[in-house]
Amino acid sequence: MKIGFIGCGNMGGAMVRGILAAGKCSPQDIMVSALRESTLLARKEELGILTSKDNREVAAFADILFLAVKPQYYEKVTGEIRDAVRPGTLIVSIAPGKTHKWLAGQFGDKAKIIRAMPNTPAMVREGMTGICPNENVTEEELRMLCEICSGFGGAEIVSENLMDVVTSVSGSSPAYVFMFIEAMADAAVADGMPRAQAYRFAAQAVLGSAKMVLETGKHPGELKDMVCSPAGTTIEAVRVLEEKGFRSAVIEAMKACTEKARS
Repeated sequence: MKIGFIGCGNMGGAMVRGILAAGKCSPQDIMVSALRESTLLARKEELGILTSKDNREVAAFADILFLAVKPQYYEKVTGEIRDAVRPGTLIVSIAPGKTHKWLAGQFGDKAKIIRAMPNTPAMVREGMTGICPNENVTEEELRMLCEICSGFGGAEIVSENLMDVVTSVSGSSPAYVFMFIEAMADAAVADGMPRAQAYRFAAQAVLGSAKMVLETGKHPGELKDMVCSPAGTTIEAVRVLEEKGFRSAVIEAMKACTEKARS
């Protein structure tokens, strides 16, 4: 099985590292392209993979082809490679807003197209990827792609009408979490904690809290209540967060993200 990546920046690079680290593929079965020669040299030296400046060469090489360029470059890239893609190749788009219909318009109605939305925690093999196949993708092919994506985190199949929601709740959400960690650390620094230590405490609290949600199966509200003693410090902090519109800010930010992904 040959895997190609057109574009190998932060996201594409994270996915390749995860695939290799999990043993899903050998380095010689992965080929990537990128605009900058320096990027290709760095990826080849670090990972031992095949590289090319020619997107068409990568497209012709791949059994599974990831389109990992920014959305604004999709039309140019798809126009360049459509005649080089072999029949039966799985084409995996990771761009928000590029629908099955739009992608079929670029590659043809018989093309096997999968929309996927990974996120940057793939860099530490803790990503989450939403996967949505078109009607030409077989169950076996879908299982194979899910298995590959499991190399850099979790993967779940979603319907196409939810792909823009995946963007807001998963694809873009690491940015919100990083802002939250930064804000918590700033507050700790303001109260006297050294900054490096403040980042460790804040980040570990987020990591551990997320793990509790995933591993206990308990409702987040129940877990929150477990921390909130009557007349205690935590419920006072929660009261201020509610007063300042914490939940509403998160909800409105995510709705704006979803709407942007749809436009």
